[in-house]
Amino acid sequence: MKVIHESGTRKTAKARATLKAGNGIIRINSQLLQNLQPEMLRMKIQEPLIIAGETAKKVDISVKTHGGGKTSQAEAARLAIARALVFYDKKLQTEFLNYDRHLLVADVRRKETHRPNTHGKARSRRQRSRR
Repeated sequence: MKVIHESGTRKTAKARATLKAGNGIIRINSQLLQNLQPEMLRMKIQEPLIIAGETAKKVDISVKTHGGGKTSQAEAARLAIARALVFYDKKLQTEFLNYDRHLLVADVRRKETHRPNTHGKARSRRQRSRR
């Protein structure tokens, strides 16, 4: 089996997943997934692995993330892992889409840009001077 490379993004975070035949070892930034803190983010990353079941136990996955915050990195890693698993086993695609569409499709929402004279708020009204 060849090595599979897939990527995922969320806001400004990016993740690259490398999948190869193995024993089900998952590493995030060279750290075992079991050691990842906080637990909520670990569970978010584990979702595609739980749905994949036995398929996930046949492969080793290494994920490198950068940019964004911890939550965005976790969601980007989740997307990259799910895409790699679908490339490895096409039958998983319908299961992932039925569970959560964002396992395979990136969330394109971004922070609204800052505009001048709004005092740091993206959608606030502009200040007027009435004298």
